[in-house]
Formats: sequence, C-alpha cells, structure tokens
Amino acid sequence: MIDLEFIINTVSLGSLYALLSLGLVFVYGILKLVNFAYGEYIMVAGYAMHVIGQNRGIPWYVTMAVAVLFAAVVSYGTELVAFRPVRTKSLTAMLVTSFAVSVFLQNVVLITISPRARAVPLPAFFSQTLTLGTATIPVRNLVIIGTTIVLLIGLTFVMKRTVLGIAMRAAADKFTTTRLMGVPANLVISATFIISGLLAGVVAIFWVGRSASVDPLIGAAPLLIAFIATVMGGMHSQIGAVIGGFVYGLLFNILSIMLPATMISYRDAFMFVIVILFLLFRPEGIWRGGYTEERVG
Repeated sequence: MIDLEFIINTVSLGSLYALLSLGLVFVYGILKLVNFAYGEYIMVAGYAMHVIGQNRGIPWYVTMAVAVLFAAVVSYGTELVAFRPVRTKSLTAMLVTSFAVSVFLQNVVLITISPRARAVPLPAFFSQTLTLGTATIPVRNLVIIGTTIVLLIGLTFVMKRTVLGIAMRAAADKFTTTRLMGVPANLVISATFIISGLLAGVVAIFWVGRSASVDPLIGAAPLLIAFIATVMGGMHSQIGAVIGGFVYGLLFNILSIMLPATMISYRDAFMFVIVILFLLFRPEGIWRGGYTEERVG
C-alpha cells in the first residue's frame, strides 16, 4: 500500500542510496575507475564508531564526526599509497589495485579486531519513531533525508561556486585538457577521493545504524547497491548517480510490497534483471551526462 509511511521510507532509502552512488561516481568521473574499495571506506567508518563508542564519555556526535573524517583519511591514504603509483598504467592495473585495497582493509580488521560482528553504540533517536496521522516513521529516516538534502546542497555549492569544484567538473569532462591548462592533477584526484570518503563515512552512520553492529564484510552490500544504482542513473554524471539512487530505492520498495512473501528474498535478483534491461536498452543510464573516452595519467 502506497501511503505516507511508504513515501517517507522510500525517499529515505533513496537518499541513502543516492549518497552511496554519488561517492562512487565522484572517483569514476575523473579516473574512469569503479573503486571496489569504496565499501571498505564504509567499513572502516563503522569500526571507528565501534572503537570510539567504547568510551561512554565521548558524545555521539563527536564519535560520528571522527568516523566520517577517518573514512575520508583512509580514502585519501589509499589514493596516495595505492592508486597514485599505478595511475599511469592501464585501467586494469587500477581495477586490480582497488580489489587489492579492499582485501587488504578487510584483513587488517580481521587481524586487529575480530572476524565477528561488533556492537556499535548509537544515539537514542536511531530507535525512536514519530507518529504522523496513521503512519509510524522512524526518526532516523527523517534524519537521513535531512542529511542528504544538506549534503547535496553543500556539494552543489562546492562544485559550482568554488575553484576546486570547477576544476573537478572540468577534469571529469576533459581531464587531459584540464591538466594542460595548469590544473594540478594530484590535487583534483586527491580532493575527489576525500569527498568520496566523506560520503562513505556519512553513509556508514546510517548503514551501521540499521543493525547497530559492524563486521568486516559490511561494505559488500552497499558497494553492490551503489554500482547498480549508478548503472541505472548514469555513471558519467553526478546528477545521474543521485537519480539512480532514488530510482533504486523506489523499485526496491515497490518490489517489497508487490512480491509475495515467499519471493521477498529474491528482490536482489529482480534488481539485477532490471539492471540488465538498462544495459540492453539504455546503457548510458537515465541521465546520460557528458562522456569522452580517455586515459588519465
């Protein structure tokens, strides 16, 4: 049944998926690289919340802020140590590197912390609900929507009104030409990874908030969702990534109410069928954006 509760839950889910997709597309837009280590940025932010949250004297907002910053630092660190040395090589080399970074970060957590899920302390509003008429809305869903609106407005301002943002947009369109005009490649790419990490950290707060726990493989599901959403929305456009996230959330929730109970567990399979249809009939995605084939060195 489509009612107020369904609408808010769908917008909330779409908001979360939009942030996921946007973080993936930021890097893809410049390097043409699907960063398979992106899910691990979410994981490290979750573990940061777990570790810092053990100290009950630290306010929850400080814990979350540090977790987001930690994800950004790890994202920047992987660009500096792993991706930059192979950037002038083939795209295959960078793709394999992203897999290597993903496995490395997972194993760091397995060795230093535990292979088992760990509890993450969360603020009270994550478990609170709000009644609007006949609808019961989790407060965290409203927080997700509000956070996404603020982030999208902030990113729009950065990309359109700042020198760095304009340079990033130009690099995403014509990287080689932008570099020849004097824009420092390392600065643009590093800023892209930092923004991607910040978005992953924000997503981690709400993704971990679903179960109040984190484990070494928690980044796999959001990475897959981000990839599917960007394919549907358009991998060559940040607007397309946002649209794809909301479309994914809408389709996922529609399948939840349309499929019989015995087939609910097959929702992901249906989503893959939809992705295949997009690749067949609309490979550029809902929002095509600008795209030229060139290598980044």
